Amino acid sequence: MERFTQGFYGYAVAMLVCLAGVGVFLLVTPQSRTEHLPKVDFSIDVANMRRDAPYEVWSPEPAPAGWIPTSSRMTKEKGAVTWRLGFATAKRPEAATRSHAMLVQSDEKPAAEFANRMANTSEVTGSIQINGVTWEQRLRKDKDQRSLVRLLPDVTVVVTGTAPWEELSALAGSLKQQVKAAS
Repeated sequence: MERFTQGFYGYAVAMLVCLAGVGVFLLVTPQSRTEHLPKVDFSIDVANMRRDAPYEVWSPEPAPAGWIPTSSRMTKEKGAVTWRLGFATAKRPEAATRSHAMLVQSDEKPAAEFANRMANTSEVTGSIQINGVTWEQRLRKDKDQRSLVRLLPDVTVVVTGTAPWEELSALAGSLKQQVKAAS
């Protein structure tokens, strides 16, 4: 027994026993190849925003086909009401995985600083017309982040993410202004 616990042979036997244990573990552990994305219902946050925000809220109606809302968060900090709505975009044949997009809107002041923070850049690289409305385009290459920004008098709306411009434009084009709820 002593020869199996010392020297190279002892090390090799211990390594084989460990690898066999890992192999058995991998064989008996259930594995799934399907994607598991959390899906949230953001209608409650839309209702709360319509009631609590001092501005008329922009919400996707309907969200682009195949998109899954994965997060929704409304915050009230330092006098500003902010809503973040995250999506996993539809599966594209040329992409192995889904892209991500997020709608962010707030009455935070100064509006330009909020937009810069959400887009991770202050550099405007162009503009695009979506449903007759002009949006600023911003690109942060090192983070693979594209953003569409709209600075309105009472609210800043940012559509941002790793999704291609066409998908971000689809989200921006789906936005409808919600009537303020009666208090």
